[in-house]
Amino acid sequence: MYGTNGTRIAAVGHHQPAKVLTNADVAQLVDTSDEWISSRVGIRTRHIAGPDEPVDALAAQAAAKALAAAGRTAEEIDLVVVATSTAIDRSPNTAARVAARLGMPAPAVLDLNVVCAGFPHALATADHAIRAGSATRALVIGADKMSEVADWSDRTTCVLVGDGAGAAVVEAVEEGGTAGIGPVLWGSVPEMGHAVRIEGTPPVFAQEGQSVYRWATTQLPPIARKVCERAGIAPEDLAGVVLHQANLRIIEPVAERIGAVNAVVARDVVESGNTSAASIPLALSKLVERREVAPGAPVLLFGFGGNLSYAGLIIRCP
Repeated sequence: MYGTNGTRIAAVGHHQPAKVLTNADVAQLVDTSDEWISSRVGIRTRHIAGPDEPVDALAAQAAAKALAAAGRTAEEIDLVVVATSTAIDRSPNTAARVAARLGMPAPAVLDLNVVCAGFPHALATADHAIRAGSATRALVIGADKMSEVADWSDRTTCVLVGDGAGAAVVEAVEEGGTAGIGPVLWGSVPEMGHAVRIEGTPPVFAQEGQSVYRWATTQLPPIARKVCERAGIAPEDLAGVVLHQANLRIIEPVAERIGAVNAVVARDVVESGNTSAASIPLALSKLVERREVAPGAPVLLFGFGGNLSYAGLIIRCP
């Protein structure tokens, strides 16, 4: 397998807790309203996990669905990469706990904490490992329980958060096949690392929303166009755009400024809120489930958030 010419996403899956918190429900907790929330960030509902639903449980549910969709078993996976910033315990890490839940025999297990940009970082990591011959088939998962780190007295942040997980099965392309995962463009803006934080004991989510908004709407579009250039795809040829689901007032103008005029733009933030590392695979899985993007069509995945990190790549829709 060493030196394989590329990888692809074989299948995706997602999972969200059953409990739904509406804007009216949030208005019972803090001084806000449905109109205030929906007009500023576009969110109407979010899913909230209970105390018996830890991050690894959410991740394992999404992973099991992705495996089933790919027609693969847990025994066939030799690498698990989980993007999360809300795992409470340091060890066993979330990937190890997912592997144990699914009965995997001996996979490498990695957690990546790149906050809201975590999933494309994790996807690129798995792509690189398979291309280098260090793995043959990987589970890549984005999972976060943001409700557990939310300050439910702060109306500027608690209205945003939701819980969930999304997963992808990644494998080498068949000989002579076309790569389904393009080159990653990733980086960070260290001087803005303070703009999105999960700090303290216990950890609490906080952000400087206006700073993130200004950066994302002005700096992100040219970076995303460079992602397209690296993959040899013109923005107008994109069939889908899945940005980190932070705020509808970021997602819509950024997609327009990228030039993705023919793309289906994921707007899962409306029903799921900001699920951090889970947001991109959640939204992608729903696009696939609803058949809104044709198999094999190019889709831009782009995450941004804490650190201030960013990562983007083009995939072929599974």
